[in-house]
Amino acid sequence: MSEVLNVEELFGSKVFTLGKMKERLPRSVYKEVKCVMDKGGELPLATADVVAKAMKDWAVENGATHYTHWFQPLTGITAEKHDAFVTHPDDEGHMLMEFSGKELIKGEPDASSFPSGGLRATFEARGYTAWDMTSPAFLKEDATGVILCIPTAFCSYKGEALDKKTPLLRSMEAISAQALRIVRLFGNKEATKVAASVGAEQEYFLVDREKYLQRTDLIFAGRTLFGAAAPKGQELEDHYFGTIRERVGAYMKDLNIELWKLGVTARTQHNEVAPAQHELAPIYESANIAVDHNQLVMETMKKVAGRHGLACLLHEKPFAGVNGSGKHNNWSLGTDNGVNMLDPGDTPNENIQFLLVLACILKAVDTHAELLRQSASDVGNDHRLGANEAPPAIISVFLGEQLEDVVKQLVETGEAARCLDGGKLQTGVSTLPDLDKDATDRNRTSPFAFTGNKFEFRMVGSSDSIASPNTALNAIVAEAFCEAADELEKAEDFDIAVHDLIKKYMTEHQRIIFNGDGYSEEWVHEAERRGLPNIKSMIEAAGTLTTDKTVKLFEKFGIFTKVELESREEIIYETYAKTINIEALTMVAMAGRQYIPAVIKYSKSLADSVIALKSAGAEAHVQAELLNAVSAKLAASKDALTRLEKAVAEAGTIHNAKEQAFFYKDTVRAVMDELRAPIDELEMIVDKEMWPVPSYADLTFEV
Repeated sequence: MSEVLNVEELFGSKVFTLGKMKERLPRSVYKEVKCVMDKGGELPLATADVVAKAMKDWAVENGATHYTHWFQPLTGITAEKHDAFVTHPDDEGHMLMEFSGKELIKGEPDASSFPSGGLRATFEARGYTAWDMTSPAFLKEDATGVILCIPTAFCSYKGEALDKKTPLLRSMEAISAQALRIVRLFGNKEATKVAASVGAEQEYFLVDREKYLQRTDLIFAGRTLFGAAAPKGQELEDHYFGTIRERVGAYMKDLNIELWKLGVTARTQHNEVAPAQHELAPIYESANIAVDHNQLVMETMKKVAGRHGLACLLHEKPFAGVNGSGKHNNWSLGTDNGVNMLDPGDTPNENIQFLLVLACILKAVDTHAELLRQSASDVGNDHRLGANEAPPAIISVFLGEQLEDVVKQLVETGEAARCLDGGKLQTGVSTLPDLDKDATDRNRTSPFAFTGNKFEFRMVGSSDSIASPNTALNAIVAEAFCEAADELEKAEDFDIAVHDLIKKYMTEHQRIIFNGDGYSEEWVHEAERRGLPNIKSMIEAAGTLTTDKTVKLFEKFGIFTKVELESREEIIYETYAKTINIEALTMVAMAGRQYIPAVIKYSKSLADSVIALKSAGAEAHVQAELLNAVSAKLAASKDALTRLEKAVAEAGTIHNAKEQAFFYKDTVRAVMDELRAPIDELEMIVDKEMWPVPSYADLTFEV
C-alpha cells in the first residue's frame, strides 16, 4: 500500500514562509519586515541581522550548511554561488555558524562572465545581488547538501539590471501605480496596490535517459537535429488527456511532492497532444513569485527525471512532425482588497470599469504588438510560432462572442444595450444535469485570449523564463492605464468622458480582435490587410527593443534604460548565433562520426550481398537498387556536410553580432536542413541494427 501523504503538512516545508518568519521573529521586527514587503523601503541593518539569524537557524535546523543568493541572469536560467555558514573558529577551536544581515541583503558575484550585451567588460567584474523580500527564501536539497536559497536581483556596479527579476519588479510597481489610478476613478479608496497575478502552464517531454544519452543532439542542443518520423505520431489524438503510464505517473508523483515542499502550487497534470509530452499547471500567484516558481518547476522537472531513469526535455521543438511545447502565461490584475480588474461580471456591457480596463488592454496590445511578440521570442520558439501547432507569429486578441458583441455595439452605436447569455447545455441524458454554458467558447489558436477573468498569453516558449513577457505585459498596460487616467482625472463629467474614451479606444484598436482560426492561411492575409505585424523569427523581433516607441515606454516607468535595452538586443543576436552554431557543429559531428560511417557499413553489406548473389548465379536487382539509392543519398549527405562545415567557418569570420545572427538564420540553417533531409531518408532504409542512434519511435513510445 502506498504511503499516505499529508499535503497540508508537506506544502511549504522547505520555504521560510511568512508564517515561519512570524513564529521566529520578535513582533516588532516582523511588523517592520512586513511593512517593507508591502510598501517598500529599506530594512535597517540591525533589523536585517535579526532576520538573517532567524533564517539561518531555521535553515540549519533543516540540515543546511550553505547559503546562496539565487538569481536569474540573462542566460534565462538561474545562478547560484554557495557560501558556508561557517566562520573562523574561536580560541578553543569551536566552529561557529553565522549569517549576518549584510550577507542576507547583498552579495557580490562576478558580473563579467554572464551575458551583458556590453554592459560589463571582462575587466569590469563587480556586480551585486540584492535580497528580494517579496519572494521567500527556500531550501534546495540534492547531492550537494541542503542549501538556503535567497531570491535576489542582480545588477552591475553601475546599477544596470543584469537579470530578469529587476525589470519585472520595476514593471510590477508601474502597473500597480497606474492601475490604482483607474480603480480610484471608480471609487475604490481602500485598495493600496494592484498585483499582476500569473499562472504559467508548463509543457514538457519525457524520454528514457539511456536513449537520451545516445543522442548527441539531445545532449548538446536539447532537440533532435536528425530523425525520421515514427509510423505513429499524434494523428489519432489518443495521447491527449489519455491514461498516464505507470513510469510517468511515478515521476509526476515525486515531482509534485518536491514542488509542494518548495511552496509551488502544482495542481494539474496530464498527457499533452504529442507522444511522450505532458503538462503541469500551478495555481495563480504574484507575478514575481510565479516567475521564481516557474524556474524551480523547470529545475525540479529535470532533477526528478534523473531519479526515474528519465530525461526531461524542455526545448520548444524536440521532435519534428509532432507538437512542440509552450508555456501558457495566464495573466490577471487584482487589488489588495479583493477586486479582479478583469472580471466582467454577469453583465459586462454594464460594467464600466471592466470595459475601460478591456479597452486599455486592447490599445496596449495593438500599440505594442511587436514588443509583445518579441517578449515571447527564443531560439526554440522559432520552430513553433506560426507552425500550425501553436499560436501564429501574428499578435491578435480573442474576446469570445459575448465580449466581441459588446465591443461591436459600442463601436457602432456608442451603447451596449444587450449582452449575450451562455444559456444551458442540455445533455439529452436524464441522469445527467443540464450545465450552465459559458458565454463564449475557447480559442486555442489565439496568442492572446480572454478566458473568463484573465488573459492567456499562449506564445511563450517552454524553456523560456516568463519574466520578459510579464515585464512587457505590465509595462504596456501600465502605459495605457496612465494615458486613460491622465484624460479622465481632469474630465469635468466623468461618466461622459469614460464612455467616450472606451468607444474611442475600442474603435481605434478593434483591428487587433480576432476570434477565428489563427492557424489558417486566410488569417495571414487578413492580418496583413489590417496592418498587423507578422514577425517570424527571434532575431527579426530583436530590433523592437530599441525603437523610439519601446525606449519611451520603458524609460517612462523606469523599467529599462535605453542602454539596458540595447544590451538585451545585442544578447539576443549573440545567443541566436551561438545556439545555431552549437546545433550546426553537433550536426557535423553526428553526420561525420555516426551516420555516414553507419551508412558506409550498410553499403558494404549491400555490395557484399550483390557480389555473393551474382557469384551464385542469383538475381540481385533488389540489392543493387538499394545500393544505388543508398549511395546517392550518402553522396548527398557528404555534400551537405561539406557545405555546412564551410558555412559555419564563414559565419565565424563575421564580427558584427546582428549580421552574424542573420547569416546563421538565412544561410547556416538552410544548409542544416539540407544535411538533415538525406540522412532522415536513409534512416528509413538502413538496417535498424546498424543505425547508430535511437529513433523517434524508440524515444517517444518506449517510456
